[in-house]
Amino acid sequence: MGIDIKKHHVKKGNRTAPKSEDPYLLLLVKLYRFLARRTDSAFNKAILHRLFLSKINRPPISLSRIVKETANATDRDSKIIVTVGTVTDDVRLLEVPKLTVAALRFTQSAKERILKAGGEVLTLDQLALRAPTGSNTILLRGKRNTREAVKHFGMGPHKHKKPYTISKGRKFERARGRRKSRGFKV
Repeated sequence: MGIDIKKHHVKKGNRTAPKSEDPYLLLLVKLYRFLARRTDSAFNKAILHRLFLSKINRPPISLSRIVKETANATDRDSKIIVTVGTVTDDVRLLEVPKLTVAALRFTQSAKERILKAGGEVLTLDQLALRAPTGSNTILLRGKRNTREAVKHFGMGPHKHKKPYTISKGRKFERARGRRKSRGFKV
């Protein structure tokens, strides 16, 4: 056995623990590490991996998206919808159906709306007691590329990306002096 010169000192890119020092998150990791090891369930391995991720890679998911994604699911009210991230409210959704949702955290209004509709909100440790192998669950995640910052990526001429402007006023990036409709034309 020799040293692999090319890959010497090269770390694996995958996280094996969360960067966060949040004690509650670390307890969840401890719990799901145990479940992933002791149960033959890919669900627990997936949850464990997602608990390690950075905040950008744990995007929020709105109530309307949860309803939309689970609309075709058979027997939705008996299943637990699971997401490792934040569940947010969506004012555009007029009626919230009865849902059982398990997540890392909920915004206050999302929690209130789920409970008002006769649903249930669970934390991930309550989920581990309710469904230790992830049976009768629907695992969802939010969209990663809907962050404001992503709209600016790849900026350049003819790229149609969102410019970083100081303001959206009359004086800012309106091509004044180049066309009649924007002040004057030279």
